[in-house]
Amino acid sequence: MDSKLIFSLPIEKKIGQLFFVGIAGSQYDDETRKLLDEISPGGVCLFTRNIREAEQTRNLLDQISDSLEVLPFLSIDQEGGLVDRLRRVITPMPSANSLKDVQDVRNLAEISAEVLQILGFNMNFAPVVDVIDENRGKESNGIFSRNFGNSKEEVTEFAEEYLNVLQNGGIIGCLKHFPGLGASQVDSHEELPSVNIAENELNEVDLFPYREILKGGNVHAVMVAHAAFPGADLQETDQNGKLLPSSLSFKFINKLLRGNLGFNGLVLTDDLEMGAILKNYGIGEACKMAILAGEDMLSVCADQNRIYEGYNAVLKAVESGEITEARIDESINRIALLKEKISNKIAFDSARLQFLSDEIDKLNKKISYSYGG
Repeated sequence: MDSKLIFSLPIEKKIGQLFFVGIAGSQYDDETRKLLDEISPGGVCLFTRNIREAEQTRNLLDQISDSLEVLPFLSIDQEGGLVDRLRRVITPMPSANSLKDVQDVRNLAEISAEVLQILGFNMNFAPVVDVIDENRGKESNGIFSRNFGNSKEEVTEFAEEYLNVLQNGGIIGCLKHFPGLGASQVDSHEELPSVNIAENELNEVDLFPYREILKGGNVHAVMVAHAAFPGADLQETDQNGKLLPSSLSFKFINKLLRGNLGFNGLVLTDDLEMGAILKNYGIGEACKMAILAGEDMLSVCADQNRIYEGYNAVLKAVESGEITEARIDESINRIALLKEKISNKIAFDSARLQFLSDEIDKLNKKISYSYGG
């Protein structure tokens, strides 16, 4: 992609680049065309509702990409196990937690990368690097089997291998959910988790994978969780005195992630339509707060009315001076740099997809035989 193009966009389209949106259906219909024309989003994420069959998925992604002036990130949450958006088109993939050695992780990442490329994706919101040990695993926090390993060391080793292999295969990865949901006791899809751990536990356990994997210099994107950490010195409160979610926190994003951990890549929110955000802030206000906090991209993935509301709120904030154009350009620069890394498309190949589907089946059988999973 020619990065100069993105910098020459009018401010309305630059703001569109900050949005990672979902679409309603499985076809490039009039509603989808209108949304993409009016918002010009920087990224589109597909979900199970959008995926019916392999060739339909590839056609949809090609049409989305061809309709946008700037090459979009085309992403998915393809983790395997409970979060497997592709189970209609390929053999269901094993969960991250079922993988017990690096070779299995490597195999899953290689298969995932090639499947996603054939289908037309260029990004995957994975791996999960939340740390869940035996004690933390007792909580119902929405993570369940989505994490690698059972210790901070295993999470780091497995997730780094997955990330490197995935990206070597042409798919940009994304570490999540910063700064860590492993110790949360509720699901942020429902309400704002208050992660009641001490500062030293956050630093020594939850931030360990980020600190170690970032050293490799191969992390291009980090997704920030909707969670509060009352035991952390960085925890902020909003104007009403409520604990501020990490996804809307200047201190967590700029002081911790960008400052202390030295990450200079793309930072994006988890879906802002989750209960943790909507129950406390309107979508428009949340979008403004996220940009002011330092997020580069805003995920609004379900309700198209909320996408428009969030976009218009940020546009009005820029027009009024509440958000400066310089702040927008900071994120545009990071978006452009990462879009330069998007791999060229490969041809759709149904026979190869069937082969890869069979390879997933072999991996599933190996895991089941070896570990009783």
